[in-house]
Amino acid sequence: MNPIEWLFDAQLVIGGQAILWREIIGNLFGLASALGGLRRKVWAWPVGIIGNVLLFTVFLGAVFDTPNPVNLLGQASRQVMFIVVSIYGWVRWARHQQVSETAVDPQWASTRARILLAVGLVGGTLVLTPIFRALGSFEPVWADAWIFMGSLLATYGMAKGWTEFWLIWVAVDIVGVPLLVSAGYYASALLYVFYGAFTIFGFITWMRVQRVTRVTEPGRAPTTPPS
Repeated sequence: MNPIEWLFDAQLVIGGQAILWREIIGNLFGLASALGGLRRKVWAWPVGIIGNVLLFTVFLGAVFDTPNPVNLLGQASRQVMFIVVSIYGWVRWARHQQVSETAVDPQWASTRARILLAVGLVGGTLVLTPIFRALGSFEPVWADAWIFMGSLLATYGMAKGWTEFWLIWVAVDIVGVPLLVSAGYYASALLYVFYGAFTIFGFITWMRVQRVTRVTEPGRAPTTPPS
């Protein structure tokens, strides 16, 4: 068996539950990408893309004939979305690093951007829910749609350097954990629990970076939260 065949078929059985190694490894790449994002490293984007490719095959369980025959269309399609938006973030951070010491300078989103993020999260969920349901996604379908929209907006916010993107991930994790447990994706659910705590830490870390930037670079435009 070559390494690709092993990666596709290998399973870990815990308490009678079969978990694909692809799910574990894909989530570990996702965790590494999150750590890179916390440290504002360009390599966070390509590392995350590798995890997205692996998880895409995991969440289409019925299509790829995995031990868990459940299709989470929102989870699967968001991997494709991650890849597209990650390429944008990768290019944006790489270009910024060419003219600055860091790949991104954390800043608060404007009031207008915050409103658009909130409207996009709720409105996108309402639009996608009937679409995912018609395609046969796992119930509750609204949760799958919420996770998709939240992931899209959080990834875009990370690419833009908006500190609030960490809070969007918190909203995704709160809905994602019970959905993944009910669908039988236990490895991903466990990692979502960890992500929940990690994203709060990431939010605090980026806020501290903003404060340090204002103190050490007084000539820089202010990055205080908009009123």
